[in-house]
Amino acid sequence: MSQPLLQVIIASTRPGRVGPGIAQWFYDVAVKDGGFDVELVDLADFNLPVFNEPGAPARAEYEFDYTKRWSSSVARADAFVFVMPEYNHGYNAALKNALDYLFREWRYKAVGLVSYGGAAMGTRAVQSIKPVLSYLKLVHTSDVMISLAVTPVVDGAFEGSDHLVHSANLMLKELAKVTPSLQEIRAQEANERAKGNSAGSRR
Repeated sequence: MSQPLLQVIIASTRPGRVGPGIAQWFYDVAVKDGGFDVELVDLADFNLPVFNEPGAPARAEYEFDYTKRWSSSVARADAFVFVMPEYNHGYNAALKNALDYLFREWRYKAVGLVSYGGAAMGTRAVQSIKPVLSYLKLVHTSDVMISLAVTPVVDGAFEGSDHLVHSANLMLKELAKVTPSLQEIRAQEANERAKGNSAGSRR
């Protein structure tokens, strides 16, 4: 029997980013933990322009191929970890844009936040994204915050300290706790939509 799918999403898309190294580190920790099937997803691979779908995301009627690809990727997952930088006391625009493209695909899925920055370790990015997660009904479980001044990415590789590995494992356990219940909620929602569509077709 397959396990729930956790997507570790690299949120930064700019040249010279350090996110891939940190995301690879978390991916390796998650694979070793064994509680999920794990997939590494790079937001840069989707080339999403600034949100330009003519229809509302809640209707999931997408016009563009890049949106359909992004929707298909997110819809597969049961839980997420966003590996995200802090820019100017907030989280990065590419991640906000990616969140805005979709609606149903996010609902009732667990999410953990791995933030990185300077002395503040991405704390303000974490705080600024929480209202958006709440509105999308993404269930935030926990955070891992990384100071690049203390634990830098060197030549594209990141080696988390014992403390960071411990924090990552705690996050994975929290994600694993809530994911089965959220799967049940999504299944219930899908059944309700199916019944509603069936009733509407008979009118």
